[in-house]
Amino acid sequence: MEWMAILMFVTICLVLLLGYPVAFSLAGTALIFAGIGSLMGGFDTSLLMALPSRIYGVMTNQTLLAVPLFVFMGVMLEKSKIAEDLLTSMTQVFGRLPAGLGIAVTLVGALMAASTGIVGATVVTMGLLALPSMQKNGYNESYSTGVIAATGTLGQIIPPSIALVLLGDVLSSAYQQSQLSQGIFSPETISVGDLFAGALIPGLILVAMYLLYSLMVGLFKPEWTPPADKTNQLSIGALISSLVPPLALMVIVLGSILFGIATPTEAAGIGAFGAIIIAIQKKQLNLSTLKTVMESTLTVTSMVFLILIGASIFSLVFRGFGGEELVHSLFTDMPGGKVGAILTVMLVIFVLGFILDFIEITFVVVPLVAPVLFMMGVDPIWLGIMIAINLQTSFLTPPFGFALFYLRGVTPKSIPTNKIYKGVIPFILMQLLLLVILVIWPELATMLPEYIYG
Repeated sequence: MEWMAILMFVTICLVLLLGYPVAFSLAGTALIFAGIGSLMGGFDTSLLMALPSRIYGVMTNQTLLAVPLFVFMGVMLEKSKIAEDLLTSMTQVFGRLPAGLGIAVTLVGALMAASTGIVGATVVTMGLLALPSMQKNGYNESYSTGVIAATGTLGQIIPPSIALVLLGDVLSSAYQQSQLSQGIFSPETISVGDLFAGALIPGLILVAMYLLYSLMVGLFKPEWTPPADKTNQLSIGALISSLVPPLALMVIVLGSILFGIATPTEAAGIGAFGAIIIAIQKKQLNLSTLKTVMESTLTVTSMVFLILIGASIFSLVFRGFGGEELVHSLFTDMPGGKVGAILTVMLVIFVLGFILDFIEITFVVVPLVAPVLFMMGVDPIWLGIMIAINLQTSFLTPPFGFALFYLRGVTPKSIPTNKIYKGVIPFILMQLLLLVILVIWPELATMLPEYIYG
């Protein structure tokens, strides 16, 4: 009945393309196939008895408790108008450079990513704040929309990131599972902190690539940007007041995790409290704002956990049809061995990014392929960072890139959609280049975790 596992995976991709809710699509498709398999005598329904314990395990997972806290922190910082103050200050700092506003948008997007970790909030905020200013100053429309959409996705890779929290939990389970399958009954573990440390250098390299691209646009494509504004007056006080609070919060949250002072969940709690303090300091906190932040947190968290529960049901039925053995045999028999398997996984994730969100890929695809790759000797932290960067491209790849949807929603109708698609292509290529760099120098992802955690 292994063909049923393949058919089930193809079916869920088609169902999701039709626009049905992800969590219910995953669970519903799995249960329908389980029923069909049971009638055909090819599925053991007693496997479904494990569902209650799986769901209970999801709801009591201490690592996943960081998700609502990080979401709360991100939404609260968004409502505190930090991006608005940062953009004003950064424009004053870099306005004298070619493509200075593009450079300012990239840096503010990176700081927002490190502060909030929420792609949608960053893209929408930067689209509302920066795009009108870039249009007014005569920036090329494709370049403007591309740099805003791409910098918004930095929240996927720059820690603390919700995507890394979810990926860290999935990879930790997969790594332990692979070691137990090899007869290692005192398995090593990887943590969210390992992924945060591993993502730091690649994330900074990606920001540097974006900055270099903007600088090259300013130097070699002057028709895309206005002349540098030499009259810009910098206010040191305004720069400090806008830069210090989010930077301090980022250092406290990330530093406490990296140096083992706090778990990701505890650090997320500190971050949520710190975001409230910043909102009070900027006089942006009131009952209406607090209600909006809590409702947004509840909505996002409910979506994540519902998808996780649906993915747990899907993976259980998939394994019941022998899908796990099918994936294992497929990779072990693949030409090129470990290299061929890694290349195939990266290509599959990249292609699926055209039609699936990063959460579905994290919860459905990664648990199927990661244990096999770990058994082949792939470093778990390196693989986690490779997958995270690959998933980042899913926000930019047309036609279903979520960052493109977010930006389209706040972009004037005078800017055609094809210009937005054209603008993100250089940034997708930069992300793929970073993947190649990590293949050549995997130490960029592994040396910092090894240095910090020994």
